[in-house]
Amino acid sequence: MARNAEKAMTALARFRQAQLEEGKVKERRPFLASECNELPKAEKWRRQIIGEISKKVAQIQNAGLGEFRIRDLNDEINKLLREKGHWEYRIKELGGPDYARIGPKMLDHEGKEVPGNRGYKYFGAAKDLPGVRELFEKEPLPPPRKTRAELMKDIDAEYYGYRDEDDGILEPLEQEHEKKVIAEAVEKWKMEREARLARGEEEEEENIYAVHEEESDEEGGKEREGEDGQQKFIAHVPVPTQQEIEEALVRRKKMELLQKYASETLLAQSEEAKTLLGL
Repeated sequence: MARNAEKAMTALARFRQAQLEEGKVKERRPFLASECNELPKAEKWRRQIIGEISKKVAQIQNAGLGEFRIRDLNDEINKLLREKGHWEYRIKELGGPDYARIGPKMLDHEGKEVPGNRGYKYFGAAKDLPGVRELFEKEPLPPPRKTRAELMKDIDAEYYGYRDEDDGILEPLEQEHEKKVIAEAVEKWKMEREARLARGEEEEEENIYAVHEEESDEEGGKEREGEDGQQKFIAHVPVPTQQEIEEALVRRKKMELLQKYASETLLAQSEEAKTLLGL
């Protein structure tokens, strides 16, 4: 038994179809919506476009069509959507309803619009094409910046290193390293001293009390050299001589003895005598 498709292709079936269509001219949709001046026909062409969009949206759901076929179908759907918008605008001009405002948006919302590329949408399997999937991936938000108060909240003495020795590990290591450095410095000094003695050079001790920098003019002066060639320095405070120091010690010792052995009457008489003598 032949299939229905094979029956339709027979010569008799084609002849019968030609007889039915005889005298009828199939009307084509105008290329421009502005060429249509009748509201019923504009409504008809809009419904026709919606039907074509529905068929192509159903076809593009099949991911096995191949990349090129899916891209072509997606382009055709976007072209039909733009054409539908033109016909809706023409219907509004002819006095019909404003489908752009009150019409269903189901067909438009089945596609995703790429940010920055307004108007072009991707449907069905076109959303997973190479290079398209990355367009819809949102970049992760940058971490929020902390304020100065939040940064200073966690800063304490440990941040500045004041508690480094509390663990009991750092201090022994520093002591060991200090001993090692001192031993190396002493060994170096001994080697240099032996080398100088071997060369016959006399070792000169450094005068730790000598001032190597010149005194400022405000403080009083400059370094001077005596007749013997030694440096002499000007004292900026009164320095007692050796004799004055001895006299002060003797007076202090006498006062201690008087306070220890003399009576108050004797002390008062002594003070009066000094006053009379002008001492």
